[in-house]
Amino acid sequence: MPFETWLLYLVTCCGIAVVPGPNALLVLTHGALHGIRKTLFTITGGVLGFAIVLSFCALGLGALIQASASWFTALKVVGGLYLIWLGFGLWRAAPVSLEATGATRSRRWSLFRQGLVSAISNPKALLLFTAFIPPFLDPHRSIIAQTVTIALTYAVVEFVVEYLVASAAHRVRPWLARTGRRFNKVCGGFFVLFGLALPIHA
Repeated sequence: MPFETWLLYLVTCCGIAVVPGPNALLVLTHGALHGIRKTLFTITGGVLGFAIVLSFCALGLGALIQASASWFTALKVVGGLYLIWLGFGLWRAAPVSLEATGATRSRRWSLFRQGLVSAISNPKALLLFTAFIPPFLDPHRSIIAQTVTIALTYAVVEFVVEYLVASAAHRVRPWLARTGRRFNKVCGGFFVLFGLALPIHA
């Protein structure tokens, strides 16, 4: 990929990464509830999920799924149900605590899994990546090499943006400790709304 094309792609990635979505909301809530260090597992899972989806899109899988209405509908339903499940879980969660707690292996895996599944089950990411990747691909160059470049670039940008979101959320933990369950219920409600809107939105 020529440097000029990569630079344009980098700018495009920055614009896409800052648009709020389910993963950004997940990182925001985990950053507030668990702190920055634990949320790194959520961020890593989400970044890996986006890199996988983006790679599949670059290799043509995105267009293939888009061409099959049943496959795409199934993906939307699965993604919506998962977001609803996350929302209800957050709704019932205990208020944020200021006491430091150790990150067990099961907790780390849970955070990583939530970020990963939220990213790969989001059909909006599939549509977006399928739409914006083709202009940056050169059919006369190695598709594999270009896919690696595209996926790594977006992964780095997404990681930086989500880390900044988690850092900002962690700073308001004292306020969250005073507001009790309201923060959990509001964010949980947004997840449920995302999940309900996902399958019916074009």
